[in-house]
Amino acid sequence: MLNSLFNWRTIRHKHLSAIGSSAIAARLGLVVLLGAVGAQADTTTSYVGTLANSESTFQTTLNLTTAENVTLETYGFGGGVNGSGASIAAGGTDPFLAIFSGTGGGASILTDGLGNPYGTSLDLGNYSSFAGCPPAGLVNFGGPVCGDITMSIADLAAGTYTIVLSDGQYIANAVFDDGTLGEGFTDLTGGVFCNLANGSADCPNTSGAYALDVTTSGGGGGTTTTPEPATLFLLSAGAIAVCATQWCRDKLSLVQGHIKIF
Repeated sequence: MLNSLFNWRTIRHKHLSAIGSSAIAARLGLVVLLGAVGAQADTTTSYVGTLANSESTFQTTLNLTTAENVTLETYGFGGGVNGSGASIAAGGTDPFLAIFSGTGGGASILTDGLGNPYGTSLDLGNYSSFAGCPPAGLVNFGGPVCGDITMSIADLAAGTYTIVLSDGQYIANAVFDDGTLGEGFTDLTGGVFCNLANGSADCPNTSGAYALDVTTSGGGGGTTTTPEPATLFLLSAGAIAVCATQWCRDKLSLVQGHIKIF
């Protein structure tokens, strides 16, 4: 029956390090925000770099003096042409991307009106609402895979925000409880970038390269679609804890937003 409900495509972790947070069992969801059309010209800042290791993060601050439409786009996984007109090669890791209100450890993850977080990666059940292909390209391993992100927020209020990018398996715990940046990260990287496989094909992107565009435009013209929450499920409440103690190599799979233990 499940096969009639889902278009099954398994993305699994190749290696699983010990997981230090029980928050991974919490609910995930988000609102899709599309089509920000501002009265002012768009302004894009492009960031390009390489994460030092799979547990590294890139952070930048966004300061808004008035309400703006904000779009975050990544290109490092599948490549493409960024907002500065530079050609970005494919081959970087699949990213985790989130935006927080404020700075420092007390910064709270941004959420929509229903409490759904603006944070995602290919590992998470809400990724389909943030899939960024196009404008980024696809990577072929076990079939064409999109790993980049487009995150659009209409009429984001004036204030200071922190944008965080990391490896897609180094996930801010704030996404699991609408919490703060100070809660740290859940590490599913196994010490490598793009610690994923699609069927029997391993992710070929072993670089920590990233490319991120932050685009702002005049507020007031954005369009918000109906929220479509996605949920991260466990087959059993203790499955992740068991996997952590036994290392469960190659046993944790992501199937259309569901964690599946074999």
